[in-house]
Parts: sequence; structure tokens; C-alpha cells
Amino acid sequence: MASILVVCTGNVCRSPIAEGVLRSLLEDRFGDRSPSVASAGTAGWAGSPADPGSVAAAAELGVDISEHRGRLLTPAQLDESALVLAMAAEHRTAVGRSRPEVGDRTFTLKELVRLLERLPVPVGTGVPDDALATRAVEANTLRRNGFKGNRRDEDVEDPLGLPLPAFRAVAIEIEEWCGRLARGLFGPVPARAEAEGA
Repeated sequence: MASILVVCTGNVCRSPIAEGVLRSLLEDRFGDRSPSVASAGTAGWAGSPADPGSVAAAAELGVDISEHRGRLLTPAQLDESALVLAMAAEHRTAVGRSRPEVGDRTFTLKELVRLLERLPVPVGTGVPDDALATRAVEANTLRRNGFKGNRRDEDVEDPLGLPLPAFRAVAIEIEEWCGRLARGLFGPVPARAEAEGA
């Protein structure tokens, strides 16, 4: 079971980077209490390693995804996740079609960040998994009330088949949005944690 499930198409490019970056951010902040993060693909290439471009680009960010193996998205993974993060609107739609009851906690990464940034900043971290569920409900309420965000810039572009600079650009974009996501879900990093990380 993963608290956060990241979804893309093949589970070899974008979602492994996002899984690795987000896991690293949350483990740095929460240690053993960190919400678990996993990834899968709507047309997942089960057992396939992450694309070499993704592995290299993630490594440049200090994240090792060299052991990643692709997984095909299953209904059980969706049911067990507190939050489903789609890399593109098409993945959010695919999740909604296969498991409509998970739609309230399924967002694109950029959509969720924009929703969270419209909400009051959370105070204190509490139990990370509880905070995660609460923020997902709050974001979905705002979405249901009509907040649309920027639908023209909702996707993280797929770098599959492109040269390494494209993977680098995607990895940097994912790192930025995952950092904003962590702040939106759990508030700013406490001053003590920042000092310890320095």
C-alpha cells in the first residue's frame, strides 16, 4: 500500500522520477513517519527498468531510481492510496474511468499544487498520513466549488524517445512541483528541520 500513488503511461519516465523525488523530499522531512510513495502506469511496461534518460536526470538531482521496475496500474493500488497524482490530464481521466470512486482523491500534480496554494497554509505537521488525507479532501472541495486552475498547463510532458536534455527539463520541472506539493500538503519545513539539513 502506498499513501501517494504517482501515475503516468508506461511507468518508466515521468512517474519514476516523481516517485523518487517525492519520496526523497518526504523522507528528508519526516524520516520513518514519511508517507509511502509508489508509482504505476496506465499501460505500464511491467518489469521494465526506468528509461536511462530518467535514471540519469534523476541522478543529477541526487535521486537514485536505477532499481525501479515498471508496474501496471491496478484497482487495488488505487483503492489503497490516500492520494493519486497523475502526470497528465489523460492519466487522471483513465483513473476516473477505471475507478470512479477514487476520483475525489485523484489530481494531476500541477492541479493539486494550484489547489493547495489557494488554501490556507497548514499549521503543524501532525501525523503525515492524516494531514495528507485532510488536504486531499480540502483540495477536492475547492475543485468541486469551481476552481479550474490553468488547464492549458496541466501536464508534465512525456520525454520518452527524446534526448537527455528533455529528461533533464522534465526532472527539474517535477522537482519544482513536488517541492511545492510538499509545502502545500504539510506547510513550510520547520526551522529546526531546515537547520539540521544545512
